[in-house]
Parts: sequence; structure tokens; C-alpha cells
Amino acid sequence: MIDLAVRLLDSRLGRLGVQFGKFGMVGIVGLVVDTAVLYLGLWAGLEFFAARIPSFFAAATTTWALNRAFTFRHADHAPLHRQWAAFLAANAVGGVVNYTVSVVLEAGVDVFDAYPFLAVAAGAIAGMFFNFAASKRLVFKGA
Repeated sequence: MIDLAVRLLDSRLGRLGVQFGKFGMVGIVGLVVDTAVLYLGLWAGLEFFAARIPSFFAAATTTWALNRAFTFRHADHAPLHRQWAAFLAANAVGGVVNYTVSVVLEAGVDVFDAYPFLAVAAGAIAGMFFNFAASKRLVFKGA
């Protein structure tokens, strides 16, 4: 049984699964950053849709740095500023999905209005699959 698990983890699919798991763990940290900055913006008087903009950029920058160091550490690394910009560009579609889902849920569903964290989490999950593929193929090549 242990031998089978080792072989599965060492397979291409197994390595991809481990990498996706790491990406997910980094995403949880990003979600915490996203939520903290969101609530700071709400506390400062911003509307939800406006507070989501700096919260997204703070989370994206955090996840880029952690993915560079942890998830895709064996990838070819471009200069920091170029890779950060490529990460933001590659994840822009996932970011739009994330933002749209969170704003639509917060505006249209009472529970999400009462608990904005749930709207942020739903948006993050919606964008995560696209962001993983874009990060792996377009930003952290060779990982």
C-alpha cells in the first residue's frame, strides 16, 4: 500500500496533485490577506465593490511571492518585476471571475451581504482552477 502511494505521488499526475495542493494552501493565505484588506477597506468607509480592488491586489501579490518560493520553486524564474506583472496578467481572467462572483453574491444574496468573507471565499474558489493553470503554463514555466 505504501509502495503504491509512493508510486502515485511520483507519477506526473501525483506531482501535479501535490503542486495543486500547495497552490491551494498558498491560496488560503491569499484569502486571509484578501479578507483582512477587504475588512480594512470596509472599516475605512469604502463600498464593498471598491474595497475588493486593493484586497485583490494585496492577495495576488502575496500569492505570487509564496507560489514563487513554495509551489513553483523549481520553475525558471524571471526577474521579480516581470514575473509579478506576468502573474497578474495571467491571473487577470481568474481575478475577473473572482471579483465578479464576490460582488454579485454580496449584492444579491443576503447571507453574503451579512458575511462578506463568504463572498470573497466563493470568488476565490471560482478563480482558483483557472489561476493554477495560467500560473503553471504562463508564469512559472518548467515547474
